[in-house]
Amino acid sequence: MSQYVNKQKILKNLGDNIRKLRNQRNISQEELAFKTESARNFIGCIERAEKSPTIITLCKIAFALDVSLDVLVKNIDC
Repeated sequence: MSQYVNKQKILKNLGDNIRKLRNQRNISQEELAFKTESARNFIGCIERAEKSPTIITLCKIAFALDVSLDVLVKNIDC
């Protein structure tokens, strides 16, 4: 096990997962932002690993994408 958590790697994998799921559902960033009561640019920042969402935001994203929270964090090693 690593001696530290690679925050950037975690955020990159999370953003990739969210983008993939969003695209699979043909949902725009703007629509996802509306469904999660967020700004479109904030969704973009999450997908580009520029911002770290709260657990509440992740739950809203999971709900909007109709997946469980564990699907969002799939393949993310801490």
